[in-house]
Amino acid sequence: MAAWIAYNVLAGVVAYICGSIPTGYWLGKLLRGIDIREHGSRSTGATNVLRTLGKAPALAALLIDLLKGFAAVAFAYWLYSLPAVIFVRPPSIEMSIWLPWAIMVVALLAILGHSRSIFIRFTGGKSAATGLGVLLAISWQVGLGAAIVFAAVLAISRVVSLSSISAAFAALVFMWLFRQPTPFLLLTAIGAVYVIFRHRANIGRLLAGTEARLGSREPA
Repeated sequence: MAAWIAYNVLAGVVAYICGSIPTGYWLGKLLRGIDIREHGSRSTGATNVLRTLGKAPALAALLIDLLKGFAAVAFAYWLYSLPAVIFVRPPSIEMSIWLPWAIMVVALLAILGHSRSIFIRFTGGKSAATGLGVLLAISWQVGLGAAIVFAAVLAISRVVSLSSISAAFAALVFMWLFRQPTPFLLLTAIGAVYVIFRHRANIGRLLAGTEARLGSREPA
């Protein structure tokens, strides 16, 4: 039983550390010697990297943040498939039932890690890109659908925050349409609420008509 608990803790710790990698912060320090949290929107996400450091660093931040979420979930799937883990599983636990719930927790920890990174005093970004990486690892159809909604809203509005919020809502709809397990539906609902909560300042500016568009400087 102790070994089973240890494997579960390992999955959660790895997921949180993966999510905590502060890509935007490290790029700011590496490329310009600045703390990106003191510039623009004060977020470490790809949008603020774009406005502060430029297109290439922003693309790198976006891809790495996506990969963080994907890698956290992929590692958990790999870990729970190991013979050693299966061997120490208590007989009362049915793996087909346990696994989706375990993946839900792992995914949430990765999302939390991005916005509350242990490496930068529990600050970070808004978790949209890492959340998309999680979705792609759980169900590529849902992740692709959310990405298409994000791109479509961005092309029309040129507002990243509105696109992220729209993609969060869309992901929940796609999870339902593709008949994903209940834990994944719950994960998407919690993740959507959390991403929207992280965008609360942006929502205020959207309602006031002052939200910055892509390519312009975001109000501090």
